[in-house]
Amino acid sequence: MTDPRQATTAPLTPVLTRRWSSPRSWSIDTYLQLDGYQALRTALAANPDQLIELMKASGLRGRGGAGFPTGLKWSFLPLNDGKPHYLVINADEGEPGTCKDIPLMMADPHSLIEGCIITSYAIRAKFCAIYVRGEALHALRRLTAAVNEAKAKGFLGKNILGTGYDLEIVIHAGAGAYICGEETALLDSLEGRRGQPRLKPPFPAVAGLYAAPTVVNNVETICSVPPIVLGGADWYRSMGPEKSPGPKIYSLSGHVTRPGQYEAPMGTTLRQLLEMAGGMKDGIPLKFFTPGGSSTPIFTPEQIDVPLDFDSVAAAGSMLGTTALMCFNETVSVPWAVWKWLEFYKHESCGKCTPCREGTGWLVSILRRVVSGQGVMADLDVLTDAASNIAGRSFCALGDAAATPVLSSFKYFRQDFEDLITGKTPPIIVAADLVGAH
Repeated sequence: MTDPRQATTAPLTPVLTRRWSSPRSWSIDTYLQLDGYQALRTALAANPDQLIELMKASGLRGRGGAGFPTGLKWSFLPLNDGKPHYLVINADEGEPGTCKDIPLMMADPHSLIEGCIITSYAIRAKFCAIYVRGEALHALRRLTAAVNEAKAKGFLGKNILGTGYDLEIVIHAGAGAYICGEETALLDSLEGRRGQPRLKPPFPAVAGLYAAPTVVNNVETICSVPPIVLGGADWYRSMGPEKSPGPKIYSLSGHVTRPGQYEAPMGTTLRQLLEMAGGMKDGIPLKFFTPGGSSTPIFTPEQIDVPLDFDSVAAAGSMLGTTALMCFNETVSVPWAVWKWLEFYKHESCGKCTPCREGTGWLVSILRRVVSGQGVMADLDVLTDAASNIAGRSFCALGDAAATPVLSSFKYFRQDFEDLITGKTPPIIVAADLVGAH
């Protein structure tokens, strides 16, 4: 395996996925053979503030969807406030189309554990919780085994590597609620309460887990920390654009020849990723795709050459999100896809706020009528109005996520909805299929 510090010699040299193909890549023995825990030794010899400045200099931005500068987030925690500091890892991965964090935890759990230890040391935390989606049973087992292995080798627990630094890591299984991907709902769930978003401010950096200063980061973000400590900020910035540097795991799914995880520098285009994945399946042309999961505005083939980094995707009218690239060919009905997505958001709404609780139900009801051929033209105006009133008015981003497929699909494919209403396109589902639907 190529040393990650030499990755500048080849743009596609793996960094985050470099151990995935190694025999028993999840074991600590394999991890130690491939630079495992070397970054930790380097980090523990430094001052915590130096690590925070290193993350700022590297330009690492959160890989959970928001793209917030990681080092800046770490620096928000107040110093000398007399409260314990906590690190919480958001491994609740539930966004439709997103499937990068579970493979990371399965194939290379120690990269996450090492990243957690370094991050905890940097933010002066002595307790870290990794909140894993409950259905990801195998990932939970891998992480639990990795924690036990790390403790046995002296990388975790009391007096880590003789430095006097103590850290406990707990692996916590969620109960499969999409809403717990929202960081404050995740914190409520960790505390034993129903997972519902909190009012912000205060933000977790001030009052997070148990009302103490807390950093919440995504799995891929924390897995990026050890390579940065080993390779340095300049090496990390050598990959990707200036404002969104580093490697990224892109999740390709849908009608592609070889769906899966593709690591490439930030700013890689869908055209380039499709070349790696063998192109569109069966040669049927691309009709539309999501750049970052179903909660991001859809793109058409016109955006196939948009660099997939935070700023370029935003400038093109969408969001990079979790880089979950769901690719749909010309056989797919856009109204059908939007209806399916809305069924998901309606089901996963926590019900705390009216716009999301009631609005998602109305959107689903109207979309069912449209896809069953029972809609009228006025339904499209009601859909637009309802989605516009949900967006920006819900308690958390779930409402925005539900409104996005409707509004973005109307931008490019309103005619597809009109054709279903006028009968030019036959119904996607028959009315009988709707009996008892919920």
